[in-house]
Amino acid sequence: MGIRFVIEKVLVVDEERTRLIADRLKRLGKEVVSVEKRGEALDRLREETFDLVVSDAKFDLLNEIKVIHPQCLMILTSEQGSAEAAVEAMRAGAFYYLTKPFTFDLLESVLEKAEEHLGLVKENLSFREESALTIHPHLICESLTMKRIVQDLEKIAKSQASVFITGESGTGKEVIAGVIHQLSSRSAAPFVKVNCAAIPETLLESEFFGHERGAFTGAVTRKIGRFELADRGTLLLDEVTEIPLSLQPKLLRGVQEQEFERVGGTRPVKVDVRFLATSNRNMLEAVETKIFREDLYYRLNVVPIHIPPLRERMEDILPLTEYFLGKFCAENHKARKKLTERAKQKLLGYGWPGNVRELGNIVERTVVLDFDETIDAEHLYLGAHTPKSSVEKGTLPVGITLHELEKRMILETIEAQQGNRTKTAAILGISVRTLRNKLHEYGCFATDD
Repeated sequence: MGIRFVIEKVLVVDEERTRLIADRLKRLGKEVVSVEKRGEALDRLREETFDLVVSDAKFDLLNEIKVIHPQCLMILTSEQGSAEAAVEAMRAGAFYYLTKPFTFDLLESVLEKAEEHLGLVKENLSFREESALTIHPHLICESLTMKRIVQDLEKIAKSQASVFITGESGTGKEVIAGVIHQLSSRSAAPFVKVNCAAIPETLLESEFFGHERGAFTGAVTRKIGRFELADRGTLLLDEVTEIPLSLQPKLLRGVQEQEFERVGGTRPVKVDVRFLATSNRNMLEAVETKIFREDLYYRLNVVPIHIPPLRERMEDILPLTEYFLGKFCAENHKARKKLTERAKQKLLGYGWPGNVRELGNIVERTVVLDFDETIDAEHLYLGAHTPKSSVEKGTLPVGITLHELEKRMILETIEAQQGNRTKTAAILGISVRTLRNKLHEYGCFATDD
């Protein structure tokens, strides 16, 4: 069960049924203060703290209460029983709307719901306050490796240097980038993100630099690109290694000179942008195999940060799980759930090919399916990932070509992930664009994520 909250002190504001409601609440063991006028109610609210206010439909009073005591709940009563009136009351911030005449049994039922609601609020606030696992408000970690990274973030953020963040898909590269921006002197300016793997190659240049009217078929108006949108702020080039080689020289100029030309334009555009980049590739291999320009890499890689996969920082698994449990229980208005020891051991024994993103998805699924207050091992569906150590000799088909083996692996993985390209690419260790190209090669098409 979640934290039990008992409503102790109630303010009743009602010109007609004040005495009757107050008497009933007193019988339930509540401390009740009764007033008839709005002014009297506001005076008492400024002097004392109440858990609940029961009042006839005074929306101006509701607004005042939200300013004086934001955590105080309010139940409105009215003779207008229309659905529109009830909706208006709830939108204004009322916890419940009672139509007169109402039974006292109904009033008791609403009080129970209010206590349950306040218990959930108190529990989730308590969890956030007591958690000593967070060494930055946006990051949760216990492993020494991640703590060292987080401790360096403030120094990195205060500089203007470009930062290159590497790590497998789902490790939290974008989260780290967001923290750098928030801690920087540019935090009040735009934080613009470009997912380089998700934009078709033919549109990337226009997305980056914008275009002039008439630059190409369909360019009916001028478009401002991401570089200009990020002026005075930060531009995140997510999965930057997916940018085609043909566009990389222009990107290099934009990064190096803080200057570019729109597609179809002839005049240079100057900007003031800080660049952050991420990739799930081995960057030295990407440079050696001519997938990524060496000069562009070193221009972006002034400060390198590598985020290790979740399987290499086991200490973070349970703290992250507890964080996600608190987050998703609160979002779904559910009491805080607890993990059994068997569930914890199952989480610690998994390989986490999708890293932190996969962990969050699994916890959310478990919360949404609304199991008991405790989560046991059988409640955790960890997918069909098989650790490498469990693969036995002789299980690979003999006589099959590498091309056919690759095709089978890709198609079986995407089927297991129900067509989700992002998860499939993460499990296979390839980019979303590479996966998309392979599927086109096979004459198959995956569903959108």
